[in-house]
Amino acid sequence: MSAADPFDQGTGSILRQPKAVWATAGASVVAFMGIGLVDPILPSIAKGLEATPSQVSLLFTSYFLITAVAMLVTGFVSSRIGGRKTLLTGLALVVVFAGLSGTSSSVAELVGFRAGWGLGNALFVSTALAVIVGAAAGGSSAAILLYESALGLGMACGPLLGALLGDASWRYPFFGTAALMAIGFICITAFLKEQPKPARRTSLLDPVRALGHGGLASVAASAFFYNYAFFTILAFTPFVLNMTPYKSGAVFFAWGLLLAVFSVLVAPRLQKRFGSLKVLGASLVLLAVDLLILGYGNHTAAIVCTIVSGAFIGMNNTVYTGLALGVSDAPRPVASAGYNFVRWFAAAAAPYLAPKIEEWSNIHVPFVVAALAALAGALVVRIRRTALTHEAEELEPRHATEDGVTVFAN
Repeated sequence: MSAADPFDQGTGSILRQPKAVWATAGASVVAFMGIGLVDPILPSIAKGLEATPSQVSLLFTSYFLITAVAMLVTGFVSSRIGGRKTLLTGLALVVVFAGLSGTSSSVAELVGFRAGWGLGNALFVSTALAVIVGAAAGGSSAAILLYESALGLGMACGPLLGALLGDASWRYPFFGTAALMAIGFICITAFLKEQPKPARRTSLLDPVRALGHGGLASVAASAFFYNYAFFTILAFTPFVLNMTPYKSGAVFFAWGLLLAVFSVLVAPRLQKRFGSLKVLGASLVLLAVDLLILGYGNHTAAIVCTIVSGAFIGMNNTVYTGLALGVSDAPRPVASAGYNFVRWFAAAAAPYLAPKIEEWSNIHVPFVVAALAALAGALVVRIRRTALTHEAEELEPRHATEDGVTVFAN
Protein backbone atom coordinates (compact mmCIF):
# COMPACT_ATOMS: atom_id res chain seq x y z
CA MET A 1 0.00 0.00 0.00
CA SER A 2 1.01 3.56 -0.38
CA ALA A 3 2.79 4.97 2.60
CA ALA A 4 0.42 7.95 2.60
CA ASP A 5 -2.22 7.96 5.29
CA PRO A 6 -5.61 7.63 3.57
CA PHE A 7 -7.24 9.50 6.44
CA ASP A 8 -4.99 12.53 5.94
CA GLN A 9 -7.05 15.64 5.33
CA GLY A 10 -5.29 16.47 2.10
CA THR A 11 -6.49 15.85 -1.41
CA GLY A 12 -6.17 12.07 -1.10
CA SER A 13 -8.20 11.80 2.11
CA ILE A 14 -10.69 8.97 2.40
CA LEU A 15 -13.01 11.56 3.97
CA ARG A 16 -12.81 14.13 1.15
CA GLN A 17 -14.43 12.46 -1.83
CA PRO A 18 -16.76 13.54 -4.65
CA LYS A 19 -20.53 13.21 -4.13
CA ALA A 20 -20.59 10.37 -6.66
CA VAL A 21 -18.22 8.33 -4.48
CA TRP A 22 -20.28 8.94 -1.33
CA ALA A 23 -23.49 8.04 -3.15
CA THR A 24 -21.98 4.77 -4.39
CA ALA A 25 -20.43 4.01 -1.01
CA GLY A 26 -23.73 4.74 0.76
CA ALA A 27 -25.61 2.39 -1.53
CA SER A 28 -22.86 -0.19 -0.94
CA VAL A 29 -23.52 -0.01 2.81
CA VAL A 30 -27.13 -0.99 2.20
CA ALA A 31 -26.09 -3.71 -0.24
CA PHE A 32 -23.82 -5.28 2.37
CA MET A 33 -26.54 -4.87 4.99
CA GLY A 34 -28.54 -7.33 2.91
CA ILE A 35 -25.98 -10.08 3.59
CA GLY A 36 -26.25 -10.00 7.39
CA LEU A 37 -29.84 -8.77 7.52
CA VAL A 38 -31.33 -12.24 7.91
CA ASP A 39 -28.89 -13.39 10.62
CA PRO A 40 -30.92 -12.45 13.71
CA ILE A 41 -34.21 -13.54 12.13
CA LEU A 42 -33.14 -16.96 10.81
CA PRO A 43 -34.81 -18.79 13.74
CA SER A 44 -37.90 -16.56 13.30
CA ILE A 45 -38.06 -17.37 9.58
CA ALA A 46 -37.72 -21.07 10.35
CA LYS A 47 -40.57 -20.84 12.84
CA GLY A 48 -42.76 -18.62 10.69
CA LEU A 49 -42.43 -20.80 7.59
CA GLU A 50 -42.24 -24.12 9.52
CA ALA A 51 -38.82 -24.91 8.09
CA THR A 52 -35.69 -26.66 9.34
CA PRO A 53 -32.35 -24.85 9.80
CA SER A 54 -30.92 -26.58 6.71
CA GLN A 55 -33.90 -25.40 4.64
CA VAL A 56 -33.62 -21.83 5.88
CA SER A 57 -29.87 -21.85 5.23
CA LEU A 58 -30.71 -22.10 1.54
CA LEU A 59 -31.46 -18.36 1.77
CA PHE A 60 -27.69 -17.87 1.81
CA THR A 61 -26.93 -20.70 -0.61
CA SER A 62 -29.22 -19.48 -3.40
CA TYR A 63 -28.08 -15.89 -2.85
CA PHE A 64 -24.36 -16.61 -3.08
CA LEU A 65 -24.60 -19.31 -5.75
CA ILE A 66 -26.26 -16.84 -8.09
CA THR A 67 -23.80 -14.17 -6.98
CA ALA A 68 -20.85 -16.42 -7.88
CA VAL A 69 -22.14 -17.26 -11.36
CA ALA A 70 -23.19 -13.65 -11.96
CA MET A 71 -19.59 -12.53 -11.43
CA LEU A 72 -18.87 -13.82 -14.93
CA VAL A 73 -21.62 -11.58 -16.27
CA THR A 74 -20.98 -8.32 -14.42
CA GLY A 75 -17.93 -7.26 -16.44
CA PHE A 76 -19.63 -8.33 -19.68
CA VAL A 77 -22.61 -6.13 -18.84
CA SER A 78 -20.80 -3.09 -17.40
CA SER A 79 -18.31 -2.90 -20.30
CA ARG A 80 -21.27 -2.60 -22.68
CA ILE A 81 -23.79 -0.42 -20.89
CA GLY A 82 -21.43 1.43 -18.53
CA GLY A 83 -20.90 1.39 -14.78
CA ARG A 84 -23.74 3.74 -13.89
CA LYS A 85 -26.41 1.76 -15.74
CA THR A 86 -25.05 -1.49 -14.31
CA LEU A 87 -25.28 -0.10 -10.77
CA LEU A 88 -28.83 1.09 -11.35
CA THR A 89 -29.86 -2.24 -12.87
CA GLY A 90 -28.46 -4.09 -9.86
CA LEU A 91 -30.18 -1.73 -7.42
CA ALA A 92 -33.50 -2.09 -9.24
CA LEU A 93 -33.29 -5.89 -9.06
CA VAL A 94 -32.53 -5.75 -5.32
CA VAL A 95 -35.48 -3.43 -4.69
CA VAL A 96 -37.85 -5.76 -6.55
CA PHE A 97 -36.64 -9.06 -5.10
CA ALA A 98 -36.09 -7.80 -1.55
CA GLY A 99 -39.67 -6.57 -1.59
CA LEU A 100 -40.92 -9.87 -2.99
CA SER A 101 -38.95 -11.75 -0.30
CA GLY A 102 -41.10 -10.08 2.32
CA THR A 103 -44.25 -11.45 0.68
CA SER A 104 -43.06 -15.09 0.62
CA SER A 105 -45.46 -17.76 1.82
CA SER A 106 -42.96 -20.63 1.73
CA VAL A 107 -39.25 -21.31 2.04
CA ALA A 108 -39.11 -22.22 -1.65
CA GLU A 109 -40.48 -18.81 -2.64
CA LEU A 110 -38.12 -16.99 -0.29
CA VAL A 111 -35.11 -18.96 -1.58
CA GLY A 112 -36.10 -18.11 -5.16
CA PHE A 113 -36.51 -14.42 -4.43
CA ARG A 114 -33.16 -14.37 -2.62
CA ALA A 115 -31.58 -15.77 -5.79
CA GLY A 116 -32.91 -12.82 -7.78
CA TRP A 117 -31.65 -10.54 -5.00
CA GLY A 118 -28.22 -12.17 -5.35
CA LEU A 119 -28.13 -11.36 -9.08
CA GLY A 120 -28.89 -7.72 -8.40
CA ASN A 121 -26.36 -7.54 -5.60
CA ALA A 122 -23.65 -9.09 -7.80
CA LEU A 123 -24.22 -6.51 -10.52
CA PHE A 124 -24.10 -3.72 -7.98
CA VAL A 125 -21.30 -4.79 -5.61
CA SER A 126 -18.78 -5.87 -8.25
CA THR A 127 -19.31 -2.67 -10.23
CA ALA A 128 -19.36 -0.42 -7.14
CA LEU A 129 -15.73 -1.19 -6.29
CA ALA A 130 -14.59 -0.33 -9.82
CA VAL A 131 -16.67 2.87 -9.79
CA ILE A 132 -15.31 3.94 -6.40
CA VAL A 133 -11.72 3.23 -7.52
CA GLY A 134 -12.28 5.20 -10.70
CA ALA A 135 -13.95 8.21 -9.07
CA ALA A 136 -12.24 8.40 -5.67
CA ALA A 137 -9.59 10.97 -4.77
CA GLY A 138 -6.36 9.46 -3.46
CA GLY A 139 -6.01 6.40 -5.69
CA SER A 140 -6.98 2.79 -5.04
CA SER A 141 -5.56 2.75 -1.52
CA ALA A 142 -8.15 5.24 -0.25
CA ALA A 143 -10.83 3.75 -2.51
CA ILE A 144 -10.35 0.21 -1.19
CA LEU A 145 -10.48 1.44 2.41
CA LEU A 146 -13.66 3.37 1.62
CA TYR A 147 -15.15 0.24 0.07
CA GLU A 148 -14.11 -1.87 3.07
CA SER A 149 -15.61 0.80 5.36
CA ALA A 150 -18.90 0.42 3.53
CA LEU A 151 -18.64 -3.35 3.84
CA GLY A 152 -17.93 -3.20 7.56
CA LEU A 153 -20.66 -0.66 8.27
CA GLY A 154 -23.15 -2.66 6.23
CA MET A 155 -22.21 -5.90 7.95
CA ALA A 156 -22.62 -4.20 11.34
CA CYS A 157 -25.90 -2.45 10.61
CA GLY A 158 -27.54 -5.32 8.72
CA PRO A 159 -28.09 -7.55 11.78
CA LEU A 160 -29.15 -4.52 13.82
CA LEU A 161 -31.77 -3.53 11.25
CA GLY A 162 -32.83 -7.16 10.97
CA ALA A 163 -33.31 -7.35 14.74
CA LEU A 164 -35.16 -4.04 15.09
CA LEU A 165 -37.60 -4.72 12.25
CA GLY A 166 -37.64 -8.49 12.66
CA ASP A 167 -38.80 -8.33 16.27
CA ALA A 168 -42.24 -7.36 14.95
CA SER A 169 -42.20 -9.65 11.92
CA TRP A 170 -39.54 -11.50 9.96
CA ARG A 171 -41.00 -9.91 6.81
CA TYR A 172 -40.26 -6.29 7.75
CA PRO A 173 -36.44 -6.40 7.29
CA PHE A 174 -36.93 -7.34 3.64
CA PHE A 175 -39.32 -4.44 3.05
CA GLY A 176 -36.89 -2.15 4.90
CA THR A 177 -34.00 -3.18 2.65
CA ALA A 178 -36.11 -2.60 -0.47
CA ALA A 179 -36.92 0.92 0.75
CA LEU A 180 -33.26 1.73 1.54
CA MET A 181 -32.06 0.42 -1.80
CA ALA A 182 -34.68 2.56 -3.52
CA ILE A 183 -33.11 5.57 -1.80
CA GLY A 184 -29.70 4.36 -3.02
CA PHE A 185 -31.12 4.15 -6.54
CA ILE A 186 -32.23 7.80 -6.32
CA CYS A 187 -28.83 8.91 -4.98
CA ILE A 188 -26.90 7.12 -7.73
CA THR A 189 -29.24 8.62 -10.33
CA ALA A 190 -28.72 12.11 -8.94
CA PHE A 191 -24.99 12.20 -8.19
CA LEU A 192 -23.17 9.64 -10.37
CA LYS A 193 -22.44 10.61 -13.94
CA GLU A 194 -21.84 7.94 -16.53
CA GLN A 195 -18.16 6.99 -16.61
CA PRO A 196 -16.26 6.29 -19.83
CA LYS A 197 -16.67 2.76 -21.05
CA PRO A 198 -13.46 0.70 -21.24
CA ALA A 199 -11.71 0.65 -24.59
CA ARG A 200 -12.06 -3.12 -24.74
CA ARG A 201 -15.27 -4.96 -23.98
CA THR A 202 -15.06 -7.76 -21.42
CA SER A 203 -16.10 -11.23 -22.58
CA LEU A 204 -17.84 -13.79 -20.39
CA LEU A 205 -14.68 -15.90 -20.23
CA ASP A 206 -12.21 -13.10 -19.39
CA PRO A 207 -12.54 -13.61 -15.60
CA VAL A 208 -11.89 -17.33 -16.04
CA ARG A 209 -8.86 -16.64 -18.23
CA ALA A 210 -7.57 -14.20 -15.60
CA LEU A 211 -7.46 -17.10 -13.15
CA GLY A 212 -4.75 -18.60 -15.33
CA HIS A 213 -2.39 -16.22 -13.54
CA GLY A 214 -0.83 -18.22 -10.72
CA GLY A 215 -0.93 -15.39 -8.20
CA LEU A 216 -4.60 -14.58 -8.73
CA ALA A 217 -5.53 -18.27 -8.75
CA SER A 218 -3.72 -18.74 -5.44
CA VAL A 219 -5.48 -15.76 -3.84
CA ALA A 220 -8.84 -17.07 -5.08
CA ALA A 221 -8.15 -20.60 -3.80
CA SER A 222 -7.12 -19.34 -0.38
CA ALA A 223 -10.18 -17.04 -0.25
CA PHE A 224 -12.41 -19.99 -1.16
CA PHE A 225 -11.40 -21.86 2.00
CA TYR A 226 -11.56 -18.68 4.07
CA ASN A 227 -15.07 -17.86 2.86
CA TYR A 228 -16.25 -21.28 3.93
CA ALA A 229 -15.13 -20.46 7.48
CA PHE A 230 -16.52 -16.92 7.26
CA PHE A 231 -20.00 -17.98 6.21
CA THR A 232 -20.18 -20.86 8.64
CA ILE A 233 -20.03 -18.17 11.31
CA LEU A 234 -22.48 -15.87 9.56
CA ALA A 235 -25.12 -18.43 8.58
CA PHE A 236 -24.84 -21.25 11.14
CA THR A 237 -23.95 -19.52 14.40
CA PRO A 238 -27.39 -17.85 14.86
CA PHE A 239 -28.93 -21.31 15.25
CA VAL A 240 -26.24 -22.29 17.76
CA LEU A 241 -26.70 -19.10 19.81
CA ASN A 242 -30.50 -19.52 19.66
CA MET A 243 -31.20 -16.00 20.94
CA THR A 244 -33.99 -13.50 20.46
CA PRO A 245 -33.68 -11.25 17.38
CA TYR A 246 -32.63 -8.31 19.60
CA LYS A 247 -29.89 -10.25 21.37
CA SER A 248 -28.67 -11.93 18.20
CA GLY A 249 -28.71 -8.58 16.41
CA ALA A 250 -26.62 -7.04 19.20
CA VAL A 251 -24.05 -9.84 18.95
CA PHE A 252 -23.67 -9.46 15.20
CA PHE A 253 -23.69 -5.66 15.45
CA ALA A 254 -20.66 -5.90 17.76
CA TRP A 255 -19.17 -8.45 15.35
CA GLY A 256 -19.67 -6.04 12.45
CA LEU A 257 -18.13 -3.14 14.34
CA LEU A 258 -14.97 -5.15 14.95
CA LEU A 259 -14.99 -6.16 11.29
CA ALA A 260 -15.15 -2.50 10.24
CA VAL A 261 -12.48 -1.29 12.68
CA PHE A 262 -9.99 -4.04 11.84
CA SER A 263 -10.55 -3.83 8.08
CA VAL A 264 -10.14 -0.05 7.87
CA LEU A 265 -7.86 0.92 10.77
CA VAL A 266 -5.90 -2.13 11.92
CA ALA A 267 -5.24 -4.19 8.78
CA PRO A 268 -3.49 -1.42 6.78
CA ARG A 269 -1.14 -0.66 9.66
CA LEU A 270 -0.29 -4.32 10.22
CA GLN A 271 0.27 -4.79 6.49
CA LYS A 272 2.66 -1.87 6.43
CA ARG A 273 4.63 -3.26 9.36
CA PHE A 274 4.63 -7.01 8.72
CA GLY A 275 3.56 -7.46 5.08
CA SER A 276 0.26 -8.68 3.64
CA LEU A 277 1.05 -12.40 3.57
CA LYS A 278 2.22 -12.62 7.18
CA VAL A 279 -0.84 -10.73 8.37
CA LEU A 280 -3.15 -12.92 6.29
CA GLY A 281 -1.55 -16.20 7.38
CA ALA A 282 -1.61 -15.29 11.08
CA SER A 283 -5.18 -14.01 10.91
CA LEU A 284 -6.41 -17.22 9.26
CA VAL A 285 -4.74 -19.38 11.93
CA LEU A 286 -6.24 -17.24 14.71
CA LEU A 287 -9.65 -17.51 13.04
CA ALA A 288 -9.30 -21.31 13.09
CA VAL A 289 -8.54 -21.26 16.82
CA ASP A 290 -11.49 -18.95 17.42
CA LEU A 291 -13.79 -21.34 15.53
CA LEU A 292 -12.70 -24.32 17.62
CA ILE A 293 -13.39 -22.44 20.86
CA LEU A 294 -16.72 -21.29 19.44
CA GLY A 295 -17.67 -24.87 18.65
CA TYR A 296 -16.62 -26.47 21.93
CA GLY A 297 -17.09 -23.64 24.45
CA ASN A 298 -20.17 -22.83 26.48
CA HIS A 299 -22.83 -20.33 25.41
CA THR A 300 -20.91 -17.32 26.72
CA ALA A 301 -17.73 -18.45 24.95
CA ALA A 302 -19.72 -18.87 21.72
CA ILE A 303 -20.99 -15.29 21.97
CA VAL A 304 -17.52 -13.89 22.68
CA CYS A 305 -15.88 -15.90 19.90
CA THR A 306 -18.57 -14.89 17.41
CA ILE A 307 -17.88 -11.23 18.14
CA VAL A 308 -14.08 -11.66 18.15
CA SER A 309 -14.18 -13.42 14.78
CA GLY A 310 -15.17 -10.06 13.28
CA ALA A 311 -11.64 -8.79 13.91
CA PHE A 312 -10.02 -11.61 11.92
CA ILE A 313 -12.64 -11.43 9.18
CA GLY A 314 -12.09 -7.67 8.85
CA MET A 315 -8.33 -8.08 8.43
CA ASN A 316 -8.74 -10.94 5.97
CA ASN A 317 -11.24 -9.05 3.82
CA THR A 318 -8.92 -6.07 3.40
CA VAL A 319 -5.83 -8.14 2.60
CA TYR A 320 -7.66 -10.42 0.16
CA THR A 321 -9.19 -7.46 -1.69
CA GLY A 322 -5.81 -5.78 -2.08
CA LEU A 323 -4.12 -8.97 -3.27
CA ALA A 324 -6.89 -9.82 -5.73
CA LEU A 325 -6.76 -6.36 -7.33
CA GLY A 326 -2.98 -6.05 -7.40
CA VAL A 327 -1.44 -9.49 -7.80
CA SER A 328 -2.02 -9.93 -11.54
CA ASP A 329 -1.79 -7.77 -14.66
CA ALA A 330 -5.47 -8.30 -15.50
CA PRO A 331 -7.73 -5.22 -15.48
CA ARG A 332 -9.08 -4.71 -11.99
CA PRO A 333 -12.76 -5.43 -12.81
CA VAL A 334 -11.76 -8.65 -14.59
CA ALA A 335 -9.44 -9.78 -11.78
CA SER A 336 -12.10 -8.98 -9.20
CA ALA A 337 -14.74 -10.93 -11.12
CA GLY A 338 -12.52 -14.01 -11.44
CA TYR A 339 -11.56 -13.89 -7.78
CA ASN A 340 -15.15 -13.43 -6.62
CA PHE A 341 -16.39 -16.16 -8.97
CA VAL A 342 -14.27 -18.68 -7.05
CA ARG A 343 -14.72 -17.48 -3.48
CA TRP A 344 -18.49 -16.99 -3.53
CA PHE A 345 -19.01 -20.69 -4.24
CA ALA A 346 -17.72 -21.37 -0.74
CA ALA A 347 -20.13 -18.76 0.62
CA ALA A 348 -22.91 -20.73 -1.07
CA ALA A 349 -21.67 -24.10 0.22
CA ALA A 350 -21.07 -23.29 3.89
CA PRO A 351 -24.63 -22.26 4.89
CA TYR A 352 -25.99 -25.47 3.35
CA LEU A 353 -23.30 -27.89 4.52
CA ALA A 354 -22.92 -26.67 8.12
CA PRO A 355 -26.48 -27.67 9.22
CA LYS A 356 -26.20 -30.89 7.24
CA ILE A 357 -22.91 -31.76 8.95
CA GLU A 358 -24.61 -31.15 12.30
CA GLU A 359 -27.44 -33.50 11.31
CA TRP A 360 -24.93 -36.17 10.32
CA SER A 361 -22.73 -35.76 13.41
CA ASN A 362 -23.15 -33.18 16.20
CA ILE A 363 -23.12 -29.43 16.76
CA HIS A 364 -19.34 -29.27 17.22
CA VAL A 365 -18.21 -30.77 13.91
CA PRO A 366 -19.36 -27.92 11.59
CA PHE A 367 -16.97 -25.61 13.44
CA VAL A 368 -14.14 -28.14 13.20
CA VAL A 369 -14.66 -28.30 9.42
CA ALA A 370 -14.72 -24.48 9.24
CA ALA A 371 -11.50 -24.29 11.29
CA LEU A 372 -9.83 -26.76 8.93
CA ALA A 373 -10.98 -24.64 5.99
CA ALA A 374 -9.37 -21.55 7.53
CA LEU A 375 -6.14 -23.50 8.05
CA ALA A 376 -6.32 -24.70 4.43
CA GLY A 377 -6.52 -21.05 3.35
CA ALA A 378 -3.43 -20.26 5.41
CA LEU A 379 -1.65 -23.29 3.93
CA VAL A 380 -2.30 -22.06 0.37
CA VAL A 381 -0.79 -18.69 1.30
CA ARG A 382 2.20 -20.45 2.85
CA ILE A 383 2.84 -22.77 -0.10
CA ARG A 384 2.38 -20.02 -2.69
CA ARG A 385 4.21 -17.32 -0.70
CA THR A 386 7.16 -17.11 -3.12
CA ALA A 387 5.00 -16.24 -6.13
CA LEU A 388 2.72 -14.00 -4.09
CA THR A 389 5.60 -12.19 -2.40
CA HIS A 390 7.34 -11.64 -5.75
CA GLU A 391 4.18 -10.21 -7.27
CA ALA A 392 3.51 -8.00 -4.25
CA GLU A 393 7.05 -6.62 -4.29
CA GLU A 394 6.79 -5.88 -7.98
CA LEU A 395 3.42 -4.16 -7.69
CA GLU A 396 3.54 -2.43 -4.31
CA PRO A 397 5.89 0.50 -4.96
CA ARG A 398 4.72 1.47 -8.35
CA HIS A 399 1.67 3.23 -9.65
CA ALA A 400 -0.13 2.73 -12.89
CA THR A 401 -2.81 4.45 -14.90
CA GLU A 402 -5.99 2.60 -15.74
CA ASP A 403 -8.76 4.18 -17.80
CA GLY A 404 -7.13 7.57 -17.29
CA VAL A 405 -7.16 7.30 -13.48
CA THR A 406 -3.95 7.05 -11.50
CA VAL A 407 -4.15 4.23 -8.95
CA PHE A 408 -1.71 2.69 -6.53
CA ALA A 409 -1.45 -1.07 -6.23
CA ASN A 410 -2.44 -2.31 -2.82
